[in-house]
Amino acid sequence: MEYYNKVIESVQVRFIKGNNYKIEKPTAVVNYRENENTLILLHHGSLKFGDNQELINESEVIFIPKDRQTPLTFGAKASRQEISMEQFSDHRKKHLQSISFKEIKTSEEDCISMLQFESKVFDVVNFFNSLDIPPFVIRFNDRIATLVEDLMKEIENTSVGKERILKALTEVLVIELLRHILKNRLFTEELSTNSTYFKDPRLIDLFNFIKSNIGGDLSNKVLARVANVSEDYVGQYFKMLTGINPQDYIEYQRLEAAVDLLRTTKKSIRTIGKEVGYKDTAYFCRRFKMMYGVPAGKMRRRESLINV
Repeated sequence: MEYYNKVIESVQVRFIKGNNYKIEKPTAVVNYRENENTLILLHHGSLKFGDNQELINESEVIFIPKDRQTPLTFGAKASRQEISMEQFSDHRKKHLQSISFKEIKTSEEDCISMLQFESKVFDVVNFFNSLDIPPFVIRFNDRIATLVEDLMKEIENTSVGKERILKALTEVLVIELLRHILKNRLFTEELSTNSTYFKDPRLIDLFNFIKSNIGGDLSNKVLARVANVSEDYVGQYFKMLTGINPQDYIEYQRLEAAVDLLRTTKKSIRTIGKEVGYKDTAYFCRRFKMMYGVPAGKMRRRESLINV
């Protein structure tokens, strides 16, 4: 247990956003995925999850780690209307109508709350994503459901200290999520195996170097100098501890940095590509679409619509 306490201490948590929705147009998304860790709380109505379309009960929560995908059915009549995540994202407002938390409590229609948060180890590695944990249903845990509700209420609060409370509640939520996994012995093998590398100082040096030099030279020759190992060995060393080779990890981090710039700046696609290490804009655009399923420009428009 002491080991998991150390892991928790190394995880930095950030609240990203939350929305309450009425299911306006029931539909089945065959490959639902989000770019952030996502919790979906069912208040009323029908929500089905996974390949077997497991029925979710009211007050239960689905956890979808960042970039993991799963079939997800919103509403009772959705079996006849299967669509892709790209189609769903392009027409999200037709399927989910934003409402207030107060309206959810008085509504008898299908309603959900959706919460997104970031959890990174040493502010570099996406924690739940790196553990290779699949999406799962959180049952018999009123604590997590209550924390989601408390966060949704705080989002609508206009009092002083709102951002601090959102941060504090999100940190508690992540701890309760890990407690739930450990208590119910869910994915314990993945946790024990895939979290060991958090303690290796050379690997942490590599993570931090990659993050601070995302647009620069990140060849294996450079990485070998940072980790103080041979150029021939650095790729094997990195993959042995993380399960992926360093250049795949670097590309993932570059594209994640590009997503963040698309969300937070008005810089051109060409400029963003160069800032995250792509000299060829066309190649950057191809890799971006391959990773996220949509062009960079379309993702920017989508994020703008979601945050309206």
